[in-house]
Amino acid sequence: MSGPYDDIIDLPHPTSQRHPRMPMANRAAQFSPFAALSGYDDAVKETARLTDSKVELTEEEKVILDAKLQLLVPGMEASFTYFQQDDKKEGGAYLTVTGTVKKFDSYAREIVLGDGRRMPIDDILELQSEALGN
Repeated sequence: MSGPYDDIIDLPHPTSQRHPRMPMANRAAQFSPFAALSGYDDAVKETARLTDSKVELTEEEKVILDAKLQLLVPGMEASFTYFQQDDKKEGGAYLTVTGTVKKFDSYAREIVLGDGRRMPIDDILELQSEALGN
């Protein structure tokens, strides 16, 4: 049976006299994936990332927390649960850290721990310490 390409089907592959053949590794690279929208995947992941909203304490909870804060002294071991604002979007996350209280900075309204971490007093949700009986 004869077809329209019978006259060229068995001819050798054309080879350029001027240009050397491209190595196989380079030929494969031309078919590698292309990201037309660079950064799009990161933007989608950031949008999908969940954040918490800050809980407002009741007046009674504020009084209890304030009483515990008044009893803090340098060198005391304590655990703090506090709200950390997210840098990229609205909301944040609640973190719990345990450490030794280094100082109570009333001017900056922060508690400084021995390892240098700082917690804004207004963002503290809960304070626990064996020295305070809880």
